[in-house]
This record gives sequence, structure tokens and C-alpha cells, in this order.
Amino acid sequence: VPFGLVQSEGGKKFKTREGETVKLKDLLQEAVRRAEEDFRNRLQAEGREESEEYIKRVAHVIGIGAIKYADLKNNRTSNYQFSYTKMLSLQGNTAPYMLYAFARIQGIYRKGDLDLSDGQSESIQFILDDPTELSLAKMLLQLEEMLYLLERDLKPNILCDYMFELSQRFNQFYETCPVLKAESLQRKTSRLALCKLTANTLQLCLHLLGIPTLERI
Repeated sequence: VPFGLVQSEGGKKFKTREGETVKLKDLLQEAVRRAEEDFRNRLQAEGREESEEYIKRVAHVIGIGAIKYADLKNNRTSNYQFSYTKMLSLQGNTAPYMLYAFARIQGIYRKGDLDLSDGQSESIQFILDDPTELSLAKMLLQLEEMLYLLERDLKPNILCDYMFELSQRFNQFYETCPVLKAESLQRKTSRLALCKLTANTLQLCLHLLGIPTLERI
């Protein structure tokens, strides 16, 4: 199976300043360090407090996940430039973005205070009147096809692209359709079910890439 090269931000072969090959262990440690620094800064800006244990856990998941995702989101036959800034960004097709999207959707679902366990969700009658609801539902239904293409072509970037598009469609849906303040219980249930299905799908895809999720960040 052919693979492309990992390059520096200048487009050259990735090496240390001394010209030595960069060790993966060092890359991972630096990513975790930066993720922790960023998380602590955001906690301070938001006036939030978390235990040291949880801060370390979040930093580890985001830092390691960022490296994995950045490598897997590119076509394996293409070269790509290694950049901590891009990998750890909360914008775009990155692991931190996906992890935050998952945590955000989980938060919405929890506030809905509605039990939509897997056994009960099958009996829900979905209301897809709004175009963004229908678009999100159609994207969720494409998961099986994406998994087939992933296995057939051995290209994890297919799954990453799917997750990013799914998260974009969810954002459009959430901006357009009131969820917690929907006009009826039936519509609220339908929209919360879409939230749950989206979160479950993102979690499954991330786990397939070897990236655990966080309930809150």
C-alpha cells in the first residue's frame, strides 16, 4: 500500500534542526503539551475550573487525536505538511473540531432531558420538514456507504471528509431549527433524535480512527 511523505511547513523533508529524523514520541508529547496549554487558557478565559486529572485527560485525547487525524484525513498517497497550528485548530477538518462538535451535541442532548436510548429511538417518528433537517438525515444515512468505500479503497480520509461534512450539516440544522425550544414535543423529540444520531455517528467514526471522545470539553 503506497503512502505519501510527511513534510515540514516549508514543504521539505520533515527533520529536526540538527537534521535528524523526528521521533513520533516527541511529536506526540509536543502536541499534548500544546493542547494542554490551549485548554488551560480557554478554561481561564471562560472562568471554568476542572481537576488536574481531567485537564490532563483532555490534553492527551486532543493532542494524540490531532496527530492521528491529521495523518489520516489526507489521501494516503499524497504528501502533506506537518503543522501543529493547523492540527490543533478548532476550525476546519481537524480532530479538535470533531471532538468539540461531539461534546457540543452531547451537551444539547443532555439539556433536552429526554430519554432516547437505542432501543427507543427506533420508534421515533422523524419530522423532516425543514431542508436542513432532511439534509442532515440524508447525510446520516450515507454512513454505511462511506464505511464500504473506506474498506474497499483503504483510504481513511473518506471517513474524515464524511465527518466534516456531517458536522457542517449539523451546524446548518442547529442554526435553523430550534431544538430545545421546538414548537411541539413531537418536533423536539425528532430534533433531539437527530442530535443523538449525529453524536453517535461522530463517535463511531472517531473510534474507528482510534480517537476516543469526551463528553465535555
